[in-house]
Amino acid sequence: MEMRLCADLTENIVALRALVQNSSDFLNKSIHLAGHRCELVFCEGMIGIGTLAELIIEPLREYRDACIQEPEELFLTLGRTDFLAADQKVVLTREEVLQFAMSGFAVLLIDGCEKGLALGVQGFNFRSISEPGNEQNMRGSREGFVEAARINLTMIRRRMKSPHLKFEYMNLGSESKTDVFLVYMTDKVSAKVLAEIKERLGTIRLEAILDSGYVTPFLDKKNASLFSGVGYTERPDTLCGKIMEGRVGILIDGTPFVLVAPYLFSENFQSLDDYAQRPYYVTFIRCLKFLAFTISFLLPGGYVAVVTHHPELLHKELLVKIIEAQQGTPFPLMVEALIIHIIFEIMREAGLRLPKSVGHAVSIVGALVIGDAAVSAGLIGTPMVLIVALTAVSSFVVPNLYEPVTILKFAFILLGGFWGLYGISLGLLALLLNLCSINTFGIPYTSPISPFGKAAFRDVFVRASWPTLQRSRSGIVQDLPGSSVQSDGGHGDA
Repeated sequence: MEMRLCADLTENIVALRALVQNSSDFLNKSIHLAGHRCELVFCEGMIGIGTLAELIIEPLREYRDACIQEPEELFLTLGRTDFLAADQKVVLTREEVLQFAMSGFAVLLIDGCEKGLALGVQGFNFRSISEPGNEQNMRGSREGFVEAARINLTMIRRRMKSPHLKFEYMNLGSESKTDVFLVYMTDKVSAKVLAEIKERLGTIRLEAILDSGYVTPFLDKKNASLFSGVGYTERPDTLCGKIMEGRVGILIDGTPFVLVAPYLFSENFQSLDDYAQRPYYVTFIRCLKFLAFTISFLLPGGYVAVVTHHPELLHKELLVKIIEAQQGTPFPLMVEALIIHIIFEIMREAGLRLPKSVGHAVSIVGALVIGDAAVSAGLIGTPMVLIVALTAVSSFVVPNLYEPVTILKFAFILLGGFWGLYGISLGLLALLLNLCSINTFGIPYTSPISPFGKAAFRDVFVRASWPTLQRSRSGIVQDLPGSSVQSDGGHGDA
């Protein structure tokens, strides 16, 4: 149970220091105002020393010799002072004092007053705004989100100067007390979707929220699939585009990745560049992405299935070359495919986790071991190396789907190795059924492909021109075919 502040200032300070176990970064500074003993409570490193002196210490000097009899009157007077920090909050409990102090506020406590005044003087260090590492664009902004959530809020507000843009604060993690912000357009978001997102976030009982990945399973808890109905982005311009479609952004302090819900399957193949380039070229690129996605998980299994069980489907000369390449290898084709893809994943993980200065050496070793030495030693056939290369390059075309593609790749190798094209067909059927069964906050994951929507389909495989797109509200997510949240009119709470 939270303990309220008492009138005795000494007792409050002792209790606060006991709660933080006398941590060395928890500081309190004694000052006297209008004959009353006061304490400024703050955390070292979380505030700007210059800001503290300019906005709090210096203005408070005017009250040293003032004549104010009652502590409550002094509190009210300071609360009405315009030249103190603009961000002011009234705190009533000791836990609130600690939470504000650990968030970059300086809390003013007055002897004889049972409440405190939190003054925003945040000044902690954070990574400067830079270009996103995972969402590279040829055109458009070079700004990406940073770890400080409140800096991210300013980047969104700078792009969306609308009174309908709303930020809603939440606090998650019983120990970490992580700041979480919901961002949405009140005139576009579905009230049902918004209420469900809040309800699912309310079920989180974790002690610490250190990354957006901690929150995703709670938002996606009813989804028994490799694919997720919750997306993420590092770009403020991309997030602004999403919330204009009625989606909800979830900003978590401490991570530059902002969650987006609901999220559809077709959005994995879209980027901000698509809306800055000519429609005919974007259409070509999107078809290329869908083709690369299919190749990335289906090519290895299809190759194993055809060569092992259906060699009659291959051209005679091609079949002869494959047989010659496989004659000197000691493993069956399915085992060979599994081994080389596992080696590739090991090399990729090593290059990802090692320092950048060593990562280049891993790629060189990987090329020598997998590409040349393995073939020369007769462990792997030359066609299989080509298959791995094509699969790897294709999987990088749609990076958002790399995780499910990796698992599907191994699953289809097993299906193709044991049951041939019949196994591949059953696997594809199961995959399609699973995709169509996903419902993300009342909206089909595969919409507008299935259920089909003619208007919304203008921005899936084909990207129509902006004059065509602006003539319909097909971009509003709750208006997509199959949505069960259309009836609320697409408006959230103001």
